Amino acid sequence: MSITHLDARPAQVNDPTPVLLTVEEAARCLRIGRTTCFALIRSGELESLLVGGLRRVPADAPAAYLARRRAERQAV
Repeated sequence: MSITHLDARPAQVNDPTPVLLTVEEAARCLRIGRTTCFALIRSGELESLLVGGLRRVPADAPAAYLARRRAERQAV
């Protein structure tokens, strides 16, 4: 699964690009476990939202998390 950049263009009806990921899908993108992914969400490090009663992660959030981690690492 790849993480793609989303833009403001209207979504195509048959566009298979996900806008939201499940926590499990986000964990797979980051190559971490589900529990670790939930910990990142709880701490606010990984963006998520509730849709109905379901926790979802915006498709661009794993890449944003990695970019912040890299920037923090380079700042040290």
